[in-house]
Amino acid sequence: MEGDPPLRLRIFDLNCCTAALSPLFHIPVWSEQDYSDLKAKLGGCYPFAHYFRSRLYQYSLNGYPYMLQHGDWFCGKSVGLVVIKISGIVFNVYVTHLHAEYCREKDAYLPHRLVQAWELAQFIRHTSKAADVVLLGGDLNMHPEDVGIRLLRGWTGLRDSFTEATRFEGCEDGCTLIPNNCFTVKAELLPFPLGIRIDYILYKAISSFTVKCEELKTTTGTAPGMDIPFSDHEAVMATLHIQRQGQAAGATLSTAELTLVDVVTEARLEVGVGLRAAQRQRYSTGRMAVLALLLLLLQAVAALGALAGPAPPQPFPKLSFSLLAFLAVGVLLLATGLHLFHTIEVKMLQGTEEQMRMVLRALQERPSDG
Repeated sequence: MEGDPPLRLRIFDLNCCTAALSPLFHIPVWSEQDYSDLKAKLGGCYPFAHYFRSRLYQYSLNGYPYMLQHGDWFCGKSVGLVVIKISGIVFNVYVTHLHAEYCREKDAYLPHRLVQAWELAQFIRHTSKAADVVLLGGDLNMHPEDVGIRLLRGWTGLRDSFTEATRFEGCEDGCTLIPNNCFTVKAELLPFPLGIRIDYILYKAISSFTVKCEELKTTTGTAPGMDIPFSDHEAVMATLHIQRQGQAAGATLSTAELTLVDVVTEARLEVGVGLRAAQRQRYSTGRMAVLALLLLLLQAVAALGALAGPAPPQPFPKLSFSLLAFLAVGVLLLATGLHLFHTIEVKMLQGTEEQMRMVLRALQERPSDG
């Protein structure tokens, strides 16, 4: 009801671990033992605790299994959702970690990260219809001006706590990956002397509420009493002011639909680039598998011929013949596995591109306000 006292909510983000505080403390943990340890150590500040499981959605594309030095495919990327009710207000709290960039000049993972951003936006849109307030925190691995973050914000209507904050305290420009952090690779940040801002707290109100970011803070150095920081990323904390309004605002898309059309078009083009690259990889691995199969067939024919008649002189030793057969089998299995992987990648990229095409058509067919 109008006139109800406002609610102030503090949101913490530490690399991709999000906690919603006051009056409830929430943080993802790996095991029940971690929860027990945190509860014991934080009980003096946060006396209320509850252990529960969250809803998890894994992204369809998570990098490449053969990029062993990066490892994103092995650990996977996903988004978690927890629905919390505080003082009668329903919060949908999302936490995620998108694929890393690694090389900005030649970003081979950009199409995968865009697919993840698109699936994240779709997940939020489809699961937040009953919520009053939506909160998203995590390591999005995107600069504020990147097409992926613009796509996510434009398609969900989420607002950036850094740009909306009334007060800010912390690293310059809100950077969360900074050169003077002992865990960061200094060479990767040479083009960005101040660092980069890739960790976000995004929010929006859906029903009869307004949300304002009163304050945003980041950590700026080592943890208290230690000579190392909390993480390779600086932690982020936002203080949000939530007030009930007299009438429901309704869930509406951003009014800047022309800008959204441009963003979705740009994202679709990048996904198309990734699709063509995946199709080339699928063709190459398929051809390699066929060649390996042909080599095995030739060896089988030669072996059958040797069994059917008098033994011809061997052009090379039997050991080499056997090693060649094992090599062909290995190449066949590897190429077949990669061909299947890239086939799935092609389908996922095609599906995302088609969804974006349909969204563009729907946006362009909407009647103008005039």
